[in-house]
Amino acid sequence: MSGQMTVKPSLEGVLASAKATKGAKGLPPVHKWNPPFCGDLDMRIAQDGTWYYLGTPIGRPELVRLFSTILRKDGDDYFLVTPVEKVGITVDDAPFVAVDFTREYEGRDQALTFFTNIGDRATASEANPIRVEIDADTGEPRPYVLIRANLEALIDRKSFYRLVDLGAHHEIDGVAWFGLWSEGRFFPIVRSSDIKDA
Repeated sequence: MSGQMTVKPSLEGVLASAKATKGAKGLPPVHKWNPPFCGDLDMRIAQDGTWYYLGTPIGRPELVRLFSTILRKDGDDYFLVTPVEKVGITVDDAPFVAVDFTREYEGRDQALTFFTNIGDRATASEANPIRVEIDADTGEPRPYVLIRANLEALIDRKSFYRLVDLGAHHEIDGVAWFGLWSEGRFFPIVRSSDIKDA
């Protein structure tokens, strides 16, 4: 009986392909690759940034870092992409967590550079914007910064509290907002009128 056998994607296969893509420097050009979709892998990135495979945390940081270099977001879906295969994974919130940041200069001239849990860094700018969602149920802010090509980091709570201390008010289209300056760009967080005096 002839016919094609469907092979489910395996961690070992993706890992071998990922290792083969490692260049001398920089990230692999995953945006240029268009391999066939090979199915979903039982891999999940939890809200706290922990990577799981088959329900177990991946304990080797170098493996997590390697997988993160071949991560791509197409629409609302996340994939690990190599030149030969594309496999789907689950991301609970954002794929990265911004665990710290540094600040250079002050006021409108300040530059906020974020550092993620897997070793990436990005300075908030027009190319790497900060955005804040407000949880409809709790009213709590959920701040994010774009790290690279559709991949965001959730800014952790301690960092967000520090950011709020650096916030300023600025008018956009006749409405006063409280937000952050970085690289000459203002990122609104909340309307100034919504801030209740303590």
